[in-house]
Amino acid sequence: MSRLKTREEYEKTFAFRFFRWLSGSKDPYVDEVEMQAQKETVIPEETIIERMRESEMIRDKVYDEEQNKAARIFHKIYVTAAILFCVILVSVLLITVSFLPPTGNADNPVNNVVSERYIENGLQETGALNIVSGMILTYRAFDTFGETNVLFIATCCVMILLMVDDAILKKQEAQNDRRFEPKNDAILQGTAFVLCPIIFIFGIYVILNGHLSPGGGFSGGSIIGAGLILYVAAFGFKKTQRFFDEQVYKIAKITALCMYGLIGTYFYMTGANGIENHIPLGIPGHILSSGIILPINVCVGLEVACTMYAFYALFRRGGL
Repeated sequence: MSRLKTREEYEKTFAFRFFRWLSGSKDPYVDEVEMQAQKETVIPEETIIERMRESEMIRDKVYDEEQNKAARIFHKIYVTAAILFCVILVSVLLITVSFLPPTGNADNPVNNVVSERYIENGLQETGALNIVSGMILTYRAFDTFGETNVLFIATCCVMILLMVDDAILKKQEAQNDRRFEPKNDAILQGTAFVLCPIIFIFGIYVILNGHLSPGGGFSGGSIIGAGLILYVAAFGFKKTQRFFDEQVYKIAKITALCMYGLIGTYFYMTGANGIENHIPLGIPGHILSSGIILPINVCVGLEVACTMYAFYALFRRGGL
């Protein structure tokens, strides 16, 4: 049988001290270790001036070419190496250009079998009326996938360099994320209210018709990204985050890149091994045609739009 302890007895037990320390209500160093509050270090103005004077003296001594023999020799070597490098580079470029075929020659690379294949068999093999989209998203889909990865990596690098702490970000939002620009500009908001829906719809149109007419994922994504930037510039991040916050951004960007990778991998594997591709090309001229081009255009468009908006958001305030 256990005995009910009084509060005084319980406060003397190890369990009481342990759980109080675990909850943070007791600092184990208070009254146990001799502590003294740190004082702010104040450097006298004379010391600062003296250090600056010493720094200037050292710099003048190091870079004084008249007195410093090593600096004088280094400057001569630097100038000589720069001139020599420029001469070599210009010579290599001139020699390379001299070996180029003359303009209009029938054997020029622009008239080889590759471009002929694009023009003569592009519609039959890709199902796209837009020969440019058919080329970059089927024949050169792997290269375009690399470019899309470059956008993703660039955004990650900028985010690592400019992302701020959540506490600082919330403090900025509480102060007002538009404190450095006009607030509630009637002209800007009225213009954005009219133009943003048109820009978004036009961007979607350009993406979905990239295989039928000039356009595609890169140009359509740029249009949508510009619309997002205009909207957030007019109405601020708080309203923008109602439909496009950090979570939506991450889902859209990562999903687009992964879908492109999966579709492209299937296309590369079947093509490289001579296996029949089961993705139908459809009827040329119809919206649902061109095989993998339409879904890849959508993925590229999402990637480009998210990248443009992320760059603007990060450079503007250091967060999404």
